[in-house]
Amino acid sequence: MRSHRRDFLKSSLAASTLVSMGSTTVPAFLARSAQAANARANDRVLVVVQLIGGNDGLNTVVPHGLDGYAKSRRVLRLPAGQIQTINKEVGLHPAMGGMAKLLEAGRLAVVQGVGYPNPDRSHFRSMEIWESARREEGALETGWIGRAIDAMPHPGGRDTPALHVGSRVLPLALKAKHSEAPSLESLEQYRLQLAGNAGDQRTMREALDQVARLDRAVDDPLLGFMRRSTLTAYDSSKRLEQVIKPATDKSQYPNYGLARRLELIAQIVKAGLGTRIFYTALDGFDTHANQLGTHAALLTELSDSIAAFQKDLATSGQADRVALLTFSEFGRRVAENASGGTDHGAAAPLFVVGPVKSAGLIGAHPSLEDLEDGDLKHHTDFRRVYASLLDAWLECPSAQTVGPGFEPLPLFRSV
Repeated sequence: MRSHRRDFLKSSLAASTLVSMGSTTVPAFLARSAQAANARANDRVLVVVQLIGGNDGLNTVVPHGLDGYAKSRRVLRLPAGQIQTINKEVGLHPAMGGMAKLLEAGRLAVVQGVGYPNPDRSHFRSMEIWESARREEGALETGWIGRAIDAMPHPGGRDTPALHVGSRVLPLALKAKHSEAPSLESLEQYRLQLAGNAGDQRTMREALDQVARLDRAVDDPLLGFMRRSTLTAYDSSKRLEQVIKPATDKSQYPNYGLARRLELIAQIVKAGLGTRIFYTALDGFDTHANQLGTHAALLTELSDSIAAFQKDLATSGQADRVALLTFSEFGRRVAENASGGTDHGAAAPLFVVGPVKSAGLIGAHPSLEDLEDGDLKHHTDFRRVYASLLDAWLECPSAQTVGPGFEPLPLFRSV
């Protein structure tokens, strides 16, 4: 046993001195994920896209045929002839052609009138409510996804069920008590890099292959732990390299930040690393002034990025196992302001993309005449949407995550 252990330690330490991971060591999530990859390659995946700033729902899902829209939106009114039609009264913003095609393909559900009772118009507080699925104030230690991943079965405790993609600090939504959701901005952060010249790299790979052949019957706990950590990181790196090469050579994604983040998520999904929930964001929706151009650009990025993501998944045969949710901390006021923008509001629509049960509108559009302090009244609590994603999609009981009494919506078809 001593000779095996000595040889392995020598190989592992030598390899570790040649591993470069940017600013970090070989991340634990790669080591954990590869262990479960084969067993969980067909699990359903959820991608959450947060629209930061408070998206103007009225100019996203546009009630152009309803009384009150033209009266409240003189500067910001979108011409009915340019709207991407959903029905005779409601349509998508003209910039959302990609999402309109997903709607035609039966891949997009629009949940209208989403919010919560006694809405808060503070960015920080409303984001806290949406991300935690809790109304109590004070120090909140966990988010709704964090509680969900704590409740999920983790094969051997070694996979990483959730991953944050972006440069923000870890969102509250992903904070858990017993699990850790890493953050990354690029796959280069997590690829196993064997430094040195070609000969050095070949030597290290041979050392890792030799480690794989060691007699497992004589392993002690330290030896077993080091072998698993090294080999699973190496295996994950090889999986990622196989997926990265074709995607990097000829990307089909538009040149947007959100598109690149979704491309990265698609690469990880296709690599089969076992992660079930991905979280990313698009910022800039706090449109208090000169909204028309800014909002159109944001919705173009959102729509084109999601459309490219769906096309990528469909091409690789992964589309029916991935659902995508968009949400924002609140909508905007019905009436435009004097600066050609909109102020903080309440209820708004959200999107669910994937194998939805019924494409199109879910729920009636809130009245534009019967307002609450100038805002749309919600009729669907956002926690019902979360309950749908947890119970029906991820097969994770929602009551312990969002609380009891939130009946799931019939969002998904059987796949």
